Amino acid sequence: MLTLETQVLIIGGGATGTGLARDLVLRGVECILAEKNDINAGASGANHGLLHSGARYVSSDQGSAAECREEAKLLKQLAPHCIEDTGGLFVAVAGDDEKYVADFPNLCSQCKIPVKELTVREARELEPPLSEKLIAAYMVEDASIDPFKLSVENISQAQDLGCRLLRFTKVVGFEKNKNRIRVTRLLDKVTGQEFLIAADQVVNASGAWAGIIADLAGITVDILYSQGSLLITHNRITQRVVNRLRPSANADILVPGGTVSILGTTSVRIDNLYDIHPTVKEVDSIVSEAAAMIPILETSRYIRAYAGVRPLVGSQSSGDDRSVSRGFALLDHAADGLENFATITGGKLTTYRLMAEKTADLVCQRLGVSKHCLTRTDPLPESQPAKWTQPGLAPRLWLKQNDPQDILLCECEMVPRSAVDAIITAIHDQSGQPDLKAIGLRSRIGKGACQGTFCGVRVAAYLFDRGELDSNQCLKNLGEFLSHRWKGQHPILWDRQLVQAELMEAMHCGFFGLEL
Repeated sequence: MLTLETQVLIIGGGATGTGLARDLVLRGVECILAEKNDINAGASGANHGLLHSGARYVSSDQGSAAECREEAKLLKQLAPHCIEDTGGLFVAVAGDDEKYVADFPNLCSQCKIPVKELTVREARELEPPLSEKLIAAYMVEDASIDPFKLSVENISQAQDLGCRLLRFTKVVGFEKNKNRIRVTRLLDKVTGQEFLIAADQVVNASGAWAGIIADLAGITVDILYSQGSLLITHNRITQRVVNRLRPSANADILVPGGTVSILGTTSVRIDNLYDIHPTVKEVDSIVSEAAAMIPILETSRYIRAYAGVRPLVGSQSSGDDRSVSRGFALLDHAADGLENFATITGGKLTTYRLMAEKTADLVCQRLGVSKHCLTRTDPLPESQPAKWTQPGLAPRLWLKQNDPQDILLCECEMVPRSAVDAIITAIHDQSGQPDLKAIGLRSRIGKGACQGTFCGVRVAAYLFDRGELDSNQCLKNLGEFLSHRWKGQHPILWDRQLVQAELMEAMHCGFFGLEL
């Protein structure tokens, strides 16, 4: 059986795993990152993209508030191309807890989080969609961050410096010798072949799956699975992040992201990581709750719903998962009898870099590497593979170059053939196979109003013309791509989105005979 050798094996290709890979290679440490699906397949790819100022946690978790404040400030300096520095508002409406409202600025000051009180009139002048029933408003330093671009940028630099990325590679077991993992057994999900990796250190950065991976090594890690569902609006509702000024509850954040807004979220305890989906009940709850803060949300068009799972580290107790700390946990499993195994989980997207730094510190201490962290000072380079995740970029570039031969493959997001060519090249450079899902992850394909109805066919046909997929693979891939988009559409089927769904069904089920 094939055996690969490396200093560090990282399990998990989300923000923390890719950030750790970058941190390690910058310190001169050789590593391999294995991800069972594709980059950001878990919580890192299913969140609202909020770069927290920390203000959200000043009442419930001041430690997390301080971490978010410091890391957000760093990321704005080091990765500005991944961030839209929108600013944010915390607003209260009639009926909200006035004591909570009154305590908010003092709590922010205690955590050294900048906050500015606004009059109701000032707030509504900044954001006209806000409710007329507003009773208080504060300005904070929230921002919007592109999680896909962030992770792709991290792994791109890591690969440039020698890290090896193994996509669609699942950990299936560990072979141990006394107090060490001798080799890790992995399955290539594309070829069906198993192989081994012999690593000096193994890091479990698999997010919500951290407990499952640890169990393969004979170690128990208590993880609470808290599902959060979110909605994507057809257009951008506000220019700033808007938070409801109350203790954390459903539907109290609206985050602008390029040309759309993301509304959420819920917190529902689940037991099955393989059945993650938003429900009609959650969608109804989100819309009705959020309308109290921004009334137009009650009649807005929503093009998609999606859900992710927060990995919360804690005991399996009953109660509100929102009370569990959003801080991260770095677990040194030497105490559990494995001196070359560690788990990093929990935390927030905002604190991914800090999580990676602390994990790299532990790994380097074990390896005897003395070089300090560079991700705290070195800017994150912008790379070609991550370029096309940015909303609104494709239209600007396509209109500017005005090449009549560069046809649009996605009209909703105006993604041209040249962009798809660049993405295909990047996927090949990562030893991957281009398909609709991989291209959609790295671009705006399928994310517009039609949700893949038209661009799905065009891109599949283009992949066939290029020889990337044969005819049978094209139809299968198209079906899988549209089924994934459909998963996020069926909870929001009313009004204009229902019309869109009927059109998709008529085209793809009727014309192509696909079963979605």
